[in-house]
Amino acid sequence: MFKSKAPNKNSGKPQGKPRGPQNAGRPLSSRAQEDRSAPNALIYKENYISKREKEEILTYLSTLYPIWEMRYSKNNPPPENQKQRPLLRPVYWLGNWQFACLNYYHPPKGIYNRCVTAEGFPPILEYLIQKIETLVKEHYNPRDIPRGWHLNTCLINYYGDQILPDGKRLDCARVGEHKDFEPGPVASISFGERALFQFVQSHSTESKSNVVVQQWLEDSSLQIFGGDKFKKHLFHRVQRVDTKEDAHFKLNEISNFDTRRINFTFRYVPDEHIVPFHRLPDEAKEDVQAYVQKLGERSEFFKEALTK
Repeated sequence: MFKSKAPNKNSGKPQGKPRGPQNAGRPLSSRAQEDRSAPNALIYKENYISKREKEEILTYLSTLYPIWEMRYSKNNPPPENQKQRPLLRPVYWLGNWQFACLNYYHPPKGIYNRCVTAEGFPPILEYLIQKIETLVKEHYNPRDIPRGWHLNTCLINYYGDQILPDGKRLDCARVGEHKDFEPGPVASISFGERALFQFVQSHSTESKSNVVVQQWLEDSSLQIFGGDKFKKHLFHRVQRVDTKEDAHFKLNEISNFDTRRINFTFRYVPDEHIVPFHRLPDEAKEDVQAYVQKLGERSEFFKEALTK
């Protein structure tokens, strides 16, 4: 994940309540979203996740213990113009864990020792992934689907408010503009409050980004994007998350955060670039040791990873 510049939660805020995908302020038709003749199109499906599937996923989420990560570490210190800081939200990864302090997966140079083997997917997510992969192969041009592509990693983001020591709330439900460098189409499903998701043109940190396409990601929706337009040429960001539905998700062992949206983002990392914890170089292992130990307190998978 590569950020073009620091997020600006006040810029580009929409007026009113536009529904569905927007293209330069005009709604996108369903044909524009899903037409097979437009292989780089954006796919969006409201109510994609059934009530039963949602209940099963939320039951599974109740077994997880998300963690807070710091952006940098001893062996990956902040750049000269940056400070050490926590991420804006708790996270959990499945398939492989891209620790923030290992700098995420970023080809062509950042491909090794960035993706650490993590817990597999539960049956409900395996089922949904198979459906989503079929949808991608039906709609996208084969040239936009890398050889061997399959959705083998998932970032679970918890969006909401940090609860400060004095009891005040800090709205952290946003993500600054960035690109996902994992190859091939990206899919995500969302629960809770809707989020304003934007694809933008960004030329420099000094100029205002131009919103090219935006859409509201609703509860139980599916979004897929891929191809050169959405993966290479445009950045994307979560500009804000609503507070209309009074949604709240309880997190295990985290009391200083109020979650109102949960998003699963599924991507593909070539299998040969995923390494078990014990095979990390000493410096990378040192930087993430405390996180793996924390995860190992509740996860048998990570507990076992520490013994190898």
